[in-house]
Amino acid sequence: MTTIRPFRCDDLFRFNNVNLDPLTETYGLPFYMQYLAHWPEYFQVLESPTGQIMGYIMGKAEGLGEQWHGHVTALSVAPEFRRLGLAGKLMNGLEEISERKRCYFVDLFVRVSNKVAVAMYEKLGYSVYRRVLEYYSGDVDEDAFDMRKALSRDTEKKSVIPLPHPVRPDELD
Repeated sequence: MTTIRPFRCDDLFRFNNVNLDPLTETYGLPFYMQYLAHWPEYFQVLESPTGQIMGYIMGKAEGLGEQWHGHVTALSVAPEFRRLGLAGKLMNGLEEISERKRCYFVDLFVRVSNKVAVAMYEKLGYSVYRRVLEYYSGDVDEDAFDMRKALSRDTEKKSVIPLPHPVRPDELD
């Protein structure tokens, strides 16, 4: 039985199996600790019956007015546990937290080339809001899709109406 539980500090030393994936963004320990300190309810881990970390989600709530939203900073499931619906369970949990916080929508960024993830998010009800040029840096900079899902507070679904043109990272609000 898989357990979803709050992320703990000592998990930072146990989740390499999840982060050792070229499509997973990894950060320094201070970055993870900042999220854990500021948005602990948005930092969840999947744990196997044997105590192995299977995946995690890290997010936050941010914005003002109708831009108040939940944001997925990182979502990753270890390769051996993929295609079991675990990412969907983590996303549902983050959306529930965002609903309780009265957010208008949830957003996330995903590499344009990550077709599997884009399809998964679409299956979960997300749509491409805009393309962000050269969002991911690397040997070759890569564009991202800013994907969004409206929550119940956004009764008119204004938050997910796609923008007609791409933006640059410095234009993000």
